[in-house]
Amino acid sequence: MAWVTQTLSSSLGRKVIMSLTGLFLSSFLIVHMAGNLQLFKGDNGRAFNEYTYFMTHNPVIITVSYLLYTSILAHALMAWVLTRHNQSSRPVKYAYSRPEANSPWSSRNMGILGTVLLLFIIIHMRTFWYEMHFGSVPMAEYDGKQYKDLYAVVKEAFSQWWYVLLYVISMVAIGFHLAHGFQSGFQSLGIRHTKYTPMIEFVGRYFFALIIPAAFAAMPIYVFLQVHGII
Repeated sequence: MAWVTQTLSSSLGRKVIMSLTGLFLSSFLIVHMAGNLQLFKGDNGRAFNEYTYFMTHNPVIITVSYLLYTSILAHALMAWVLTRHNQSSRPVKYAYSRPEANSPWSSRNMGILGTVLLLFIIIHMRTFWYEMHFGSVPMAEYDGKQYKDLYAVVKEAFSQWWYVLLYVISMVAIGFHLAHGFQSGFQSLGIRHTKYTPMIEFVGRYFFALIIPAAFAAMPIYVFLQVHGII
């Protein structure tokens, strides 16, 4: 197990772990977005509740979920360790510098964006994941089969304007985070080629940094407007 110690103790190894966990979390966002899109079906939550039932009862999904939790913790931990290492290696700031001339805002503020997202994940999991597994969730019945009515929990959460605002702000943060983080993950893994890098940057900039956050942000806004009879 010496290679584990070497990986964790080297800057390159930590960046590889950050890259692998970050790209895995990016792929998870696609699955999570597909599930959340069920909220737009207008069937009083049936498709969404059937989706959550599948996600919490399929043994493969359950196994992958533990990898997801581990990835979140590892990604956050490696980010913190690398940030501390960079700060300690350059304790005195340059007398004059213009970082905005060399790198985009998102790349210079990945620590702030990551902290916002970690806080959001904690609140989000407390609101939905914890309630789903340990809370008193009402039941719904479809075709004689009982389902936990997580749709009712979603409506309750997104009936509150402050939670909707928190969610939307967090989606803006994740957009900026992915605008730099997605292509940076491939670069840290040594995957950089004149043929493929432009495509990776395009996917990161427009799909992961724009379309996915916009789709997630639209969901709480839609539920809020629906609950309050605006649409």
